[in-house]
Amino acid sequence: MLTTHGSRDDGTIIDDAAVQAMADEAEQGYDIEAVRERRGGRPTMGSGASSVESVRLDPELKRDLLLRAASEGISVSEAIRRAIGQYLRAS
Repeated sequence: MLTTHGSRDDGTIIDDAAVQAMADEAEQGYDIEAVRERRGGRPTMGSGASSVESVRLDPELKRDLLLRAASEGISVSEAIRRAIGQYLRAS
């Protein structure tokens, strides 16, 4: 009987043999620099790790923010960063 452990993003089934192959690979060790180079994900911002902050927006402000970001072709996060930057430079 074939035991499966889910599937990869490409649909390939992860069975006991695949798990054993991954374990064998891990036991051999990894080249950390190669892993860092292929790492992907979001690019770094600024000089260090970024933090995630949470704010509450009323529905009208959220709608206006979404519309403004869409009209400028930027993300809501980028619009918020720009607004905070302008606020800080103005003081």
